[in-house]
Amino acid sequence: MSFVVVYDACVLYPSTLRDLLIRIAQTDLVQAKWTDRILDEVFDNIEKNRPDLDPDRLLRTRSLMTAAIADVLVTDYQPLIGAVDLPDPDDRHVLAAAVKSGAQAIVTANLKDFPRAKLEKWRVQAVAPDAFVRAQIDLDRDLVYAAVTRIADSLRHPPGTIADVLARLERDGLIESVAALRGP
Repeated sequence: MSFVVVYDACVLYPSTLRDLLIRIAQTDLVQAKWTDRILDEVFDNIEKNRPDLDPDRLLRTRSLMTAAIADVLVTDYQPLIGAVDLPDPDDRHVLAAAVKSGAQAIVTANLKDFPRAKLEKWRVQAVAPDAFVRAQIDLDRDLVYAAVTRIADSLRHPPGTIADVLARLERDGLIESVAALRGP
């Protein structure tokens, strides 16, 4: 059985990081999970911050994301929301989804919102995206590098290079992961 992770909204917001996380999940290194509520948060923020983007294209992106990974959507987690305790009540749905899906980790940039002491009871840990991707590189560098290559190949306007993708990921906070991908 794969290592199960829930991707928090904050790691699905930056487009290049989102693309890499989805492609990592497609390699079967991990089984990624999210909920419609997590996606609502992602796309509500994108629409708020980028009103120039076509809403129909955003809906298409959301649909493609869910279609890209088998069994990605967690449902029926809502009854668990009241049973979990986190400093920010707005994050409880993420932990509830992790518990419901049997996830071992939540990949989030907001580690302070998921304190270890609150997660231990549920046998879940919070992992920063850089640490998560770095762990996948340690498992299979070639698979992760191939995912970066596919992202570069998918860039059309303008055409992208691996260096472009790595620079974007570095801006998204993947400092150690990018260094590992650039190295030998």
